[in-house]
Amino acid sequence: MAQRISRAKQSIKASGAPFAMPGGPERAERLRAVLHVLYLIFNEGYSSTTGPDLTAPQLTDEAIRLTRWLRRLLPDDSEVAGLLALMLLTDARRPARTLPDGSLVSLAEQDRGKWDRQRIAEGVALITEALPRGSVGPYQLQAAIAAVHDEAEHMDATDWPQILALYELLEQVTPNPMVTLNRAVAVAMVHGPAAGLDLLAALESDNRMARHHRLLATRAHLLELAGQPEAAAASYRAAARHATSLPERRYLTSRAARLG
Repeated sequence: MAQRISRAKQSIKASGAPFAMPGGPERAERLRAVLHVLYLIFNEGYSSTTGPDLTAPQLTDEAIRLTRWLRRLLPDDSEVAGLLALMLLTDARRPARTLPDGSLVSLAEQDRGKWDRQRIAEGVALITEALPRGSVGPYQLQAAIAAVHDEAEHMDATDWPQILALYELLEQVTPNPMVTLNRAVAVAMVHGPAAGLDLLAALESDNRMARHHRLLATRAHLLELAGQPEAAAASYRAAARHATSLPERRYLTSRAARLG
């Protein structure tokens, strides 16, 4: 773990973290690279891609620490504030994401009483301050989506139309298959699972996504919502075969077993 954090710090320095950042377009490009590295560090800590543990808290804590430091250097940059808000709002759910045995708990099944309300309040304040400043970037939009999820007292209280609108904006700003995948879930929650499945069908021809476990798992979830348990179970099993994280593989296998 220490080696991974060390390599991450080296990557930030190599990307040109603002110890003496130039001005103009070069500065903006270097800052984008730094933010992307911090984002990757956080994501790896929040959902480890391999190994027996779902999370690596040392990585998420270090990513948040470094992003706080960057915000102190660049207090007026809305995307720096957006990234920090996204990290805080996402990491606030970490205490509820696993059972004592390390098993994964889905967002819908989490005990929201375990969420870190202090981090949620800080994240909401950051993104509320950042959004009106002008140009809205991808980290601000992702933070806004996370804030809508975190402010809902329970799953049924989630403002899915607002989340869908934010994903539509995000897809315009940074079009990529993962954003489309997440938008499909929001579409399903607003317009029904059939509409979400139609959107997923467009991703099946994308070589980057065709066998990705997240696409297969999302399809399984929407098939389950659509009342097709046998097809959903088959998709959950396929997703489990492609998952590299042991907790995710176990969760997907258990979902398939639950459907019989």
